[in-house]
Amino acid sequence: MKPAKKTQDSKQNVLQLIQSRVEAIKQAILEKKHPELAIPLRNLSNVEYSSQGFFEIKDKVKIRRLTAATAKTFAQTLRMIALSKQLLNQVDIATKREVYYVSKNWGDVRFNEQPESDAVMDDIEAMFRVNREQLGFIPEEDGAAIVGDLKVIDKNPLTGEEEVIDCKKMGSGGWNIPNSVERLQFEPGKVDIILAIETSSMYQRLAYHRWWKKSKALLASLRGVPSRATRRFLRRLNEEHGIPVVVFTDGDPYGWLNIYRTLKVGSGNAAHINKYFCVPKARFIGITAKDIIEYELPTHPLKEQDFKRIDDGLKNDPFVKHYKEWQQELKQLKKLKKRAEQQALASKGLNYVMSNYLPEKLSDEKKWLP
Repeated sequence: MKPAKKTQDSKQNVLQLIQSRVEAIKQAILEKKHPELAIPLRNLSNVEYSSQGFFEIKDKVKIRRLTAATAKTFAQTLRMIALSKQLLNQVDIATKREVYYVSKNWGDVRFNEQPESDAVMDDIEAMFRVNREQLGFIPEEDGAAIVGDLKVIDKNPLTGEEEVIDCKKMGSGGWNIPNSVERLQFEPGKVDIILAIETSSMYQRLAYHRWWKKSKALLASLRGVPSRATRRFLRRLNEEHGIPVVVFTDGDPYGWLNIYRTLKVGSGNAAHINKYFCVPKARFIGITAKDIIEYELPTHPLKEQDFKRIDDGLKNDPFVKHYKEWQQELKQLKKLKKRAEQQALASKGLNYVMSNYLPEKLSDEKKWLP
């Protein structure tokens, strides 16, 4: 019953935020003033690496004031806020794509392309400092595939009936995390650690051989940059059940600064809600520059965009600036002029990753990166 009350409280809080904002706009109109909306800027120039371990938004805002030039965008923002209120009152949801099509009924203020509606949705999320799922809007993509000794307790949204998912019995593919995870409860079994894996092919190898059983690890296939649902799912397991999270990616700037960093500290664009959608205590056990040398891994040359990503990370990324270990890794990779994929470990044998690499990494925390 507690999770249901928490959800209800969250709904009421969001409805109160909406009501307060709308009343302020109404009052400005009655006073014959230009109503305005203050929307936080969402980029790396307006974030800081907080003491709690994630990117936190600072105080720079853009003011959306109702004028002849901004009338359409202002109206679109209000219509979307109204749609959010409707969804919450009706206990319903809408995907980002559905919201775009709903706007086709808004006459002159309809959206011409989905990126326009996505941008307004992001503005509203930032303005209210809540995540879009709390507003009734959900992404199209679901989360990672999960396999291991974990039971997930879900509820049928229509009947309220409890449903138990046993992640040990979902075949070699595992169970897909839904696009909203707040209603879920967890019963971990013999799970000592969560291994979040960049590529589906590496996840499939470990899942096929049921490596999760021997290692007492819960395996999560990130499928590239992890979705919000995946990050929230892992955060809750880490925070509520104390299960450590380690991340296994390729040895390249994308794996380090896009996939791992986003999971651990969030992104500049989502700084207003990173505290919900990141895992600050996550550690990195993936391919490092040192691994490329010590394991004599097959490599690929760094491309021009890789060098640019490294330089940008060293110069502008608050996460990189905070950790000397990552500064050293990026500089060493730039010096090597090479990158290596997870699958390069197969050059030592198809199952070398299970017999040698991961056991060696997991047994020595000194080899983990922050």
